[in-house]
Amino acid sequence: MIRGSCCCGTIKFELSSEPNMMGTCHCSQCRKVGASTIVFVNKDSFRWIQGREFISRYESGIYTRCFCQKCGTALGEVESQEDSFPIAANCFDDDPIVRNLFHEFVTSKPVWYEICDDVTQFPEHPVKS
Repeated sequence: MIRGSCCCGTIKFELSSEPNMMGTCHCSQCRKVGASTIVFVNKDSFRWIQGREFISRYESGIYTRCFCQKCGTALGEVESQEDSFPIAANCFDDDPIVRNLFHEFVTSKPVWYEICDDVTQFPEHPVKS
């Protein structure tokens, strides 16, 4: 099991299998909601332990970001009904096993932020073939 939670411990979840991948988004929305590095998980691997009733949502028109009502921890899209969805990497209490595979929206990256790894960088959102 890979466990995750919010900062205050009100919200807890676990994964029964390894996530699909990790990536970092540098767009202003992801940066401002505090969830730039995300881990993609399979819906059937995700299980709530406690605190689902303490989730608040912010709907941007493109994404629905979830947060803990008590401490404000950015959780990613933990209420998504998609087969695979992103969770903010900062929520994991255990090693999520996967490592960063890409950076997207690097043209939106603030000048003060240095990318210090050698993974693939995309100027905008990667296009699926």
